[in-house]
Amino acid sequence: MSSRPRPAVRRRPPTGLPAALSVAEAALADMKAVDVRVIDVRGFNDIADFMVLASGTSDRHLRAIADRVVQMAKASGQRPLGIEGEAQGEWVLVDLPDVMVHVMLPRTREFYQLEQLWEPVRPPVTANAAVAKKAAGAKKAAGAKKAAGAKKTSSGSVTKPRAPRKSAASSRPRAAAPRRRPKGG
Repeated sequence: MSSRPRPAVRRRPPTGLPAALSVAEAALADMKAVDVRVIDVRGFNDIADFMVLASGTSDRHLRAIADRVVQMAKASGQRPLGIEGEAQGEWVLVDLPDVMVHVMLPRTREFYQLEQLWEPVRPPVTANAAVAKKAAGAKKAAGAKKAAGAKKTSSGSVTKPRAPRKSAASSRPRAAAPRRRPKGG
C-alpha cells in the first residue's frame, strides 16, 4: 500500500444538509428577510439541492439581504458561483454551492410563484378516491339545494323554484341624455 496523501474533500455537516444552506438561512435571519421558505429540490434538477426563497420590503432591502448572504458565504468559505439582478432590484439571485437563494419583492414573488413550481407534486388521485370525493360533493350539493327551497320530483331529481321574472324595462340600465353645448361662442 502506498501512503499517498488523500486529496482534501469538502464534507457536508452531519445533518446531510449543505453548509451553504445554514449560512444562507443565518444571513436571511440576520437581515430580517420576510417569508423565508426552503425547498428541497434534490431529484428535480441538477443545478442545486435546495432553493431558498425570501422577500424584502424594498429594493434597497433586497440588495442588503443579498450582500449579506454573499458576505457570510465568503466568510464561511462558500464562494458564491454567481449573483444576478442586483441592478434591477426586484429579484436578486445568489448562487451558492448546492443552494440557490432568491430574494424578491413580494409582488415579484407573487407573480412568478416559484414555490408552486418547485414544491413536491402531490400524489395523483386514484380512481376510487375520485369517485368517493365526487359522491361526497354531490351529497353536499343536494343538501345545499334542499336548504334553498328545492323540491324533489318523482324521478329523484332536485328542482329549484324559479325567481320571478323582471320586466324588460326594469332590467336595462337607463341611458343618460346627451349633453348639448350652447350655440355661439
